[in-house]
Amino acid sequence: MKKEKNRYDTSGLIGAQIEPGSGGRVLKNLIGIKRKREMDQVEGLEQRRALDELIRIYDRDHRFTAADIRRIHKLWFGNVYAWAGEYRQVNVSKGGFMFAAAEQIPNLMIEFEHGPLRDYTPCVFEEREELVHALAMVHVELVLIHPFREGNGRLARMLSILIVILDNMNERADGFR
Repeated sequence: MKKEKNRYDTSGLIGAQIEPGSGGRVLKNLIGIKRKREMDQVEGLEQRRALDELIRIYDRDHRFTAADIRRIHKLWFGNVYAWAGEYRQVNVSKGGFMFAAAEQIPNLMIEFEHGPLRDYTPCVFEEREELVHALAMVHVELVLIHPFREGNGRLARMLSILIVILDNMNERADGFR
């Protein structure tokens, strides 16, 4: 089975956005990493670090916003990519599926904030089914918008983890369930 060089098809991606010497497999980064495996390890460590910090930043009454999504991305990738926390400027597709057009992302993120983020945060669910529904809605909507050049699925999972942790804080604090 032949390995794909790039999981995503990107229109408008120019060579300056690829790390020189990476064979097109690694995005231009602040630390000069050229090997995909090494970048995957760094991104994973940075994600764990960011999640630990985010748990201390947000409290049980927090309603997430589009600015928070950008902040989370920046906190996670800020040591790796110069564009961390910035919405992507190129269109991307995967397996023939086109994610939201880059020029629509700011408006879609406002809609995401006024829809799923407003509806499902802060995390005050009384039933497990409500929590599961909230996680699914927030995750799917964020992935479909695909606002960043890298890390969208992992960011959506990170947000889900935060929602669960904050919901558990509600459980302990409110004494329900």
